[in-house]
Amino acid sequence: MRLATWNINSIRARADRAVAFLERSGTDVLALQETKCKDSQFPFDVLEAAGYEVAHFGLSQWNGVAIASRVGLDDVEIGFPDQPQFGEEPVVEARAIGATCGGVRVWSLYVPHGRALDNPHYAYKLDWLATLRDQARGWLEADAQAPVALVGDWNVAPRDTDVWDMAAFEGQTHVSAPERAAFAAFEEIGFTEVSREFVPEDRKYTYWDYQKLRFPKNEGLRIDFAYTSPALTSRVTGVTIDRDERKGKGASDHVPVIVDVADAV
Repeated sequence: MRLATWNINSIRARADRAVAFLERSGTDVLALQETKCKDSQFPFDVLEAAGYEVAHFGLSQWNGVAIASRVGLDDVEIGFPDQPQFGEEPVVEARAIGATCGGVRVWSLYVPHGRALDNPHYAYKLDWLATLRDQARGWLEADAQAPVALVGDWNVAPRDTDVWDMAAFEGQTHVSAPERAAFAAFEEIGFTEVSREFVPEDRKYTYWDYQKLRFPKNEGLRIDFAYTSPALTSRVTGVTIDRDERKGKGASDHVPVIVDVADAV
């Protein structure tokens, strides 16, 4: 099975690019983030015409997550249990959706940005990650052999080498010690971030800002990741970052991270 995760930065603006990517890459399951639309606005017909079942969770023009699969889409779950809320009138934001695809439990995740270290959104981000970690630990405690993939835009650059210039991010989100610790906590409960083993350093970034010619200068960030449970990690045969998807007219500022998974024995 080929599983990909992609912050598409508006599915309505890039539905054709999504289908072209699926066809070009041979992806079986695509986890999307920042779809930026309500469920009623999602272009289900475009992806369904390409042979994919789709589940989407979107409440407004912000956030939004989806899973498209041509190998089954079962037991869809909107948000993870106890997912933290945010806002003046707190709601569970459209940041997580899970489904079982080809026997793998896939979660498409759009981790909160954090905004600034002194912003309430930062505390929300850390709480969100901690709650997800606790839930993921519970899933493994219930079934140590469960094949689970936690994929998406994590909005954390776990290492200094994941940032084009650490000096440019001094005192900002994404690189703070608490965020990095919250990201590393998933390894502590048994998950593995699988892209490190396979992706060369010259193709490591997954995001380039639209401003200041960041992409031509290769001034990017690595913030899109795939964490896999022990049973699934043993089946991962390769990971690629499709840097070329950042090229051309109308590209998202993120690119897909593609994970190849062998069949279960």
